[in-house]
Amino acid sequence: MNADLMRLIDRRLGIPICFALSCVHGLRKIFSKPRFIKNPQKFLFIELSEMGSILLAYSLLKKTKEFFPDAELYFLTFKENRCAVDILDIIPEKNVLTVSSNNFFSFLGTTISTLWKLRRRKISVAVDMELFARFTAILSYLSGAKNRAGYFKYHNEGLYRGNFQTHKVAFNPHLHMVQNLLNLIYAVTSTPEDVPLSKKQVSGKDIIVPKRRIDENARKMILKKLEDENKAIIKAKKIILLNPNASDIVPLRRWPLENYTELAKLLLKHEGAYIVITGVKSERKDVDIICDAVSPKRCINFAGKTTFSELIDLYNITDILITNDSGPVHFSSMTDIKTFAFFGPETPKLYGPLGKNCRVFYSNYACSPCVSAFNHRKSPCNNNKCLKAISVMEVYNEVKKILV
Repeated sequence: MNADLMRLIDRRLGIPICFALSCVHGLRKIFSKPRFIKNPQKFLFIELSEMGSILLAYSLLKKTKEFFPDAELYFLTFKENRCAVDILDIIPEKNVLTVSSNNFFSFLGTTISTLWKLRRRKISVAVDMELFARFTAILSYLSGAKNRAGYFKYHNEGLYRGNFQTHKVAFNPHLHMVQNLLNLIYAVTSTPEDVPLSKKQVSGKDIIVPKRRIDENARKMILKKLEDENKAIIKAKKIILLNPNASDIVPLRRWPLENYTELAKLLLKHEGAYIVITGVKSERKDVDIICDAVSPKRCINFAGKTTFSELIDLYNITDILITNDSGPVHFSSMTDIKTFAFFGPETPKLYGPLGKNCRVFYSNYACSPCVSAFNHRKSPCNNNKCLKAISVMEVYNEVKKILV
């Protein structure tokens, strides 16, 4: 299903379902007050749509293990995103549950079967990490969890997501998303009478960036894949990755394709520089446009050629990544690669990379950011000038400092 269809379903079905569940929750409270579990044994974390946000949840998962070392952790995400959960190596494989987003019927069927599995596991606490959809809030309630932590809009104009959370957390748009996610577990450990949750300081020490190193066998395998595309790459002095794609949820996040082309031409003027362009299989045609416009001898179309794990390995053996605001911004921070990232419709203050080797380009337009938790990540923008304002020369002048 495409992003707009999911938004439509979430709005048309999500609002009445959230209202109905709120009524059920309200009636149940008349006969029995919600019981706050002091030592929960099973946590369910829900993040469906954004792979990058799964990495940002690493600190939340680690803090949960710190607070509740004996607890069992579960994770629910879309099927295509489970690789991002697995690579964190913190949730047991058998505890990762998935929902299919291929079409409405597979979506409905896998949702029902997943809820059945969750209710049999008797989840203690459901942690809803989403901001942009009502569906995850509904899942948190139907999972059977006695306690439910999630973002509540209070007096804000955000999405209506019902009134059935037992731990209502105030989303703070002035804090990085990692800190907002950490607030979810702090809410579980807070005094329930505090409104809003959580009234605690989030220390920078609580923010952890996971690292993934490459072993020799994986290094040989990813190099072999590159050589199969272009044997001359073994002569490369610097390998530069370009990621001109972004998820379909917010296509406005793409820096213009022609800018990537012009930048590639400038970068290839440096002796020994090779360019590898990544992306999913469906983007190979767009990548071909760049490769055909520059030197094919030193430009490789690698879109759709790697698994997710191999993409991280690629970051480990290459020198520079130039990317739109998307998952690679965050997953590259697991390695030592130098990353240059473009932000515009979204603010780096909220979703900026956590790694120390990253340079963010952001034009600070008055209309930027234009996607947020308050508009379902749906912008009226028809011309992303905030990204077009980031010039090719501005980017090149920063990148060439590493090439010289």
